[in-house]
Amino acid sequence: MSLLEHVDQVHVVGIGGAGMSALASLLLEAGYRVTGSDLKESAVMERLRLLGADVFLGHDGAHIQGAQLVAYSSAIAPTNVELVASRSHGVPTVSRAELLVALTDGREVIAISGTHGKTTTTSMIGLSLAQAGYNPSYVIGAELNEAGASGHYGASELMVVEADESDGTFLKLKPALSVLTNVEPDHLDFYGDFDHLQQAFAQFALGSRLPPVLCIEDPFLARLATQMECRSYGFSESAMFQIKNVSMSPMGSGFELFEHRKRLGSVELSVLGLHNILNATAAIAAIGAFGVSLDEIAPSLSRYLGVARRFQHRRILDSVRIIDDYAHLPSELVSTIAAARQLGARRVVAVFQPHRYSRTLAIAEELGEALTGADVAIITDVYAAGEEPIPGVSGEAVYAAARRVLGDRAYYCASRHELAQMVRALLEDDDVCLTLGAGDITMLDTELADAW
Repeated sequence: MSLLEHVDQVHVVGIGGAGMSALASLLLEAGYRVTGSDLKESAVMERLRLLGADVFLGHDGAHIQGAQLVAYSSAIAPTNVELVASRSHGVPTVSRAELLVALTDGREVIAISGTHGKTTTTSMIGLSLAQAGYNPSYVIGAELNEAGASGHYGASELMVVEADESDGTFLKLKPALSVLTNVEPDHLDFYGDFDHLQQAFAQFALGSRLPPVLCIEDPFLARLATQMECRSYGFSESAMFQIKNVSMSPMGSGFELFEHRKRLGSVELSVLGLHNILNATAAIAAIGAFGVSLDEIAPSLSRYLGVARRFQHRRILDSVRIIDDYAHLPSELVSTIAAARQLGARRVVAVFQPHRYSRTLAIAEELGEALTGADVAIITDVYAAGEEPIPGVSGEAVYAAARRVLGDRAYYCASRHELAQMVRALLEDDDVCLTLGAGDITMLDTELADAW
């Protein structure tokens, strides 16, 4: 029996987060009554209110009144007063992953996972199908720049889902098609080591009813592609979907795409970077598995403007452009800095906030080296993301690695509160300033505007 059978009202604890707000949007559009709560007011919460949700600021056991099901995000502790109230009143509680699985019931699910690129690839697939008239549902881990929402309930059987691997729950999905963008060491606090993470991704690929879509630019996925029938993509001649004749400009990126060495056509993108060319190719390969042609979706791909916190243009201060990006892993930093080079700025200034003490301990050297493609790198201290500090671990280790290459063009700011003033002093006319990281570094553009 489906979790949602005989359910009229769902209460969502942590409704302001990208993942939970997406599911709340789907529930509202599907006709459920939705209530929810979160600790901080946000534009997302206000948008959900406009859609018809009753959203409360703060947590209180009384908020669950009337709900037949209570859903919670991974950030919510079991001791949360609303979860305690649910258990005491006999109201079933479900995790985000369990609710997502229930919402996919009876759908043809395209599930996208990978260490990075999954949010962009998911949104490219969802919006392309929507604009081509296929009316899919989609669940995305960030707000879409075009649609302003991370979730939509469509009338067709197609459903596009960003499958989060961080806690293994992506393996609960039963996809018609699995898409894998890349596999790199991350979330090892959950998996224990890289081998177990790779095994989980392999299981995700094997769970696909149709041949999965695999990026063979990734060494692990290239090996996996030799062991199963798949729809491979990349720059290599061995790829089923091969990218050729790439062009890059400050206005976007272009390429030609071949399937089994037969030219499918040319693709123009409004987003920058080789990583976005790969993301777009993954989208084309995935959509093609359902009989949708490149001609049908090329116009929407050309108009695609991205998602929040993915190379998002925030503001211009005099002649300095401020661009924010969620990049917090080495390859993401390299790709984002390379994309900024397409803009033709005099200098690229990267301001990076390491994310989590455990991650900084594991890959500080790689993070510092990844920043050396910038003209200037400014590193601040670690954003804890709920972790307890680890003695001896700070952003200084990242700074030291960057300084070995950049010399006096690398800077360290131990105090997050003093960061805006330091960055303001270092910026020059016609710079591009990248704010990089998964924490509160995203607020730096506002702080810079105040400092200006």
